[in-house]
Amino acid sequence: MVGRYIYDDPAFALQHARYAVSRAGRVAAVREAAAVAAYENEEFHEALKEFRTYRRMTGDDAHLPLMVDCERALGKPEKALELATSEAVENLESSAKVELAIVVAGIRRDQGDLEGSLKALEIPQLDRNRGFSYSPRLFRAYAEALRGLGRGREAAAWDRQAVVAEAALGMGQFSEPEIFDLVGEDAEREEGVAIEDAVSDAETAAADDAPEQNDGEQNEPAQEETEQDDTEQEEERNRGE
Repeated sequence: MVGRYIYDDPAFALQHARYAVSRAGRVAAVREAAAVAAYENEEFHEALKEFRTYRRMTGDDAHLPLMVDCERALGKPEKALELATSEAVENLESSAKVELAIVVAGIRRDQGDLEGSLKALEIPQLDRNRGFSYSPRLFRAYAEALRGLGRGREAAAWDRQAVVAEAALGMGQFSEPEIFDLVGEDAEREEGVAIEDAVSDAETAAADDAPEQNDGEQNEPAQEETEQDDTEQEEERNRGE
């Protein structure tokens, strides 16, 4: 029930999660569901408590980025950064490392450290030539950090690269679902998808989708010529009469 309502009605999902905790609080999956539900409802103190309990029960650090974000939301940026630089980060999967980098970049931005915000996102996963499920989000976060430093041209290039990555992964406006299906989940996770080849495909799709311009202007001369011919014919008939 938590999974069913977590996005459509997060408050209702949290009610289910809390009841589940009251009945089966020693089950790790229950505490995990309660943590996520509390986080979605911005009940950050409760979420952090449940995340810590789940982590203690399982030894799983997968939700470390959300824990860091909870500390940030609770007004404890230094504690958040301490957690974000702990040894546990090394064990995270690439997608979790990306989420953590985005959270840390936000903390640095909150502190007015725009250069630090940019550097936080300069991680090995920031590869403009390989597309992963997390790449578009990371590219846009990097673009936003560049924009904050007044580097608009570079920001625009990374925004464009996010669109290209989505095209290669079959995720965005110019999606090609078969690309992702052929690659497969394991290959996408480990090797990514080459996104350079998707540039021309995205641009072609954009050109095809663009409405034709100035059709009315092109037709006007032909219309004027027809009217002129009719007028001349009328004048010739009048002269003959």
